[in-house]
Amino acid sequence: MFAYEFMRTAFVAAFLAAFVCGPVGWFLVLRGQSFASHALSHVGFAGAAAALLWGQPALLGFGLSAVVSGMGMGVASDRVVGRDVMIGLVLSLAMGTGALCLHFLTRSAGAATALLFGDILGISPSSLYWLAALAVGCVAALAVISRPLLFASLQPEVAEARGVNLRLLDVLFLALVGIASAMCSQITGVLLVFTLMVAPAAASLRLGFGPMSGMGVAFCLALIEAWGGLYLSWLTDCPASFWIALLGSVVFASANGVAHLRGR
Repeated sequence: MFAYEFMRTAFVAAFLAAFVCGPVGWFLVLRGQSFASHALSHVGFAGAAAALLWGQPALLGFGLSAVVSGMGMGVASDRVVGRDVMIGLVLSLAMGTGALCLHFLTRSAGAATALLFGDILGISPSSLYWLAALAVGCVAALAVISRPLLFASLQPEVAEARGVNLRLLDVLFLALVGIASAMCSQITGVLLVFTLMVAPAAASLRLGFGPMSGMGVAFCLALIEAWGGLYLSWLTDCPASFWIALLGSVVFASANGVAHLRGR
């Protein structure tokens, strides 16, 4: 399996995505903003499709649109809470815009499949440098804001009284979620970003781990899902995204079972 360069590239890309999705997803679930990864992946799809139409890399379009949208969500967070209809309309418009861009592409079917369901085996070795730079930058930025972000996540009123700028933290954090979503989309595609971003983190929190250990466990679980999905895809010739989604569901269900047994 590792005799092939595309498989080695895929495993490294999966490691980089898990490295980001673990800690970012942990904060995402802790803050009750799991919808953000789903929302930003839909908006990013439109950006990626537009980038392909203009002859630019899909990752660039996905990342820019997801980061800008994440920052916009952070700025308007207080005003959009509870407006499910508006959020749904925006997501539908984003998907429709992406479909329109793909309609004008010469190879729209292949491009649509890669964007929606991922194409980890098609990642080029040169793309790993960009993914590595994004991963290191994203995790480093999260480390800088982690202490006030944790404070604001657990006790927002107290944090605000202590002078913590909650709006700024929202903007910065959701920008990082946009970057993580762009990276994750290379592995699972737009429709399954939620799996790799949220399932490992939710399982880690369900098991009751603390902040540092919880983020580490979330990273390990995300890595197991990503690498396990690749290995099972190699054995069965089924898409890796299917196995990653299945493993994510199994991991979360197992964590729920362990937590239930502990409670008894």
